[in-house]
Amino acid sequence: MSTGRTVSLVARRELAARLRTRTFVFGTVLSALVLAGFVLTQSTVFDTGHHDTIGLNGQAIAVAESLADEARQVGRNVRTVGVPDLSDGRAQVADGRLDALVSGAPAALTVLVENGLDDELRGVLNGLVRQQVLRGQLAALEDPTNLDVDGVLSTVAEAHVTVRALTSPGPAHSERLALALVVVALLYLALLMYGSLVAQGVVAEKSSGVAEFLLPVVPPGQMLGGKIAGLGLVGLIQLVAVGAAGLVVALTTKVLVSPGPAVAAMAWGLVWYVLGFLLYAMVFAAVGTLVSRQEDVQSVLMPVTVVLLVAFVLGFAVLSRNSSGALTTVLSLVPPLSPLLMPGRLALSGVPWWQLALALALTVAVIALLARTCGRMYRNSLLRPDSRVTLWTALRRTP
Repeated sequence: MSTGRTVSLVARRELAARLRTRTFVFGTVLSALVLAGFVLTQSTVFDTGHHDTIGLNGQAIAVAESLADEARQVGRNVRTVGVPDLSDGRAQVADGRLDALVSGAPAALTVLVENGLDDELRGVLNGLVRQQVLRGQLAALEDPTNLDVDGVLSTVAEAHVTVRALTSPGPAHSERLALALVVVALLYLALLMYGSLVAQGVVAEKSSGVAEFLLPVVPPGQMLGGKIAGLGLVGLIQLVAVGAAGLVVALTTKVLVSPGPAVAAMAWGLVWYVLGFLLYAMVFAAVGTLVSRQEDVQSVLMPVTVVLLVAFVLGFAVLSRNSSGALTTVLSLVPPLSPLLMPGRLALSGVPWWQLALALALTVAVIALLARTCGRMYRNSLLRPDSRVTLWTALRRTP
């Protein structure tokens, strides 16, 4: 039997066994509900009492009351502040103290924002401009009987605010940060859960004698490859289901304005899940063969889970503080940390192509190295069901 066919058979056995369990179904539904709850919380609790701070300069101060009233009609709480100096207002927009700076005559308003003006505020400001234009058109009439209705309506319809952005339009930083942290959390949980399942499965086969029965037919490397492939696919299916549910809820509740960044973050998250699972699953499987009882699994898995936990904690810390800083960049290139940090960086901000390529290349290289080392440990330890195998014994070239 060919290697590919053998690995495929073992993978399908793992896939079928896991997908049919109540644990998988319950876990998937529960994870989707938790993510949906987080998204709904973002759209309700954390948004309660939020207000848009709009700076008004020059003649635009005259629309302060109308702006607040019109915004209230569409469910927005707008607070207006006078800004005497345009340069100071620009600085306040740049550092986030102002959500927007409005200047110019009421009939020709100009709005300065950091990277984009949302549709609701744009609609409110366009309505104010059109009201002023209509009043001007009517006030300019000397003879009301000569009113050109079509001309007035056309002029009013064409009136709109001029929007200027300090940076290229894109999702708000808070939205991108929430997206990045969700991606990091989902990847951490998936890698930890399915990596642990690999180790538990190895110990179960070793202690029950299944491994001893299969080894004359299935070589150790193919058995390990099939197990990793099968459980990896189960995790991938669950991630896609949970991510899709979260994306639908986020778009429905308008927590995410545009699906583009979320879909891209999800796609990169799946890519890094595959690489991260290959990297960690081989280590989980290898250390799992060092023991013969399920009670001892957690003790030998501790060093691996600690590395994953460190990557998770570092991911939250450095991404929240400075996603493009030197420390974040360096850490995201280190293979044990890359599967969590790099997709978080990709979701939060642009990553230079060479950094992404380097992180991918280094991770693949480490996976290739681990395949040989962990494969040897797996082969040397699998047929020792009655004893706890030392790391040195497992690493020897000959059992």
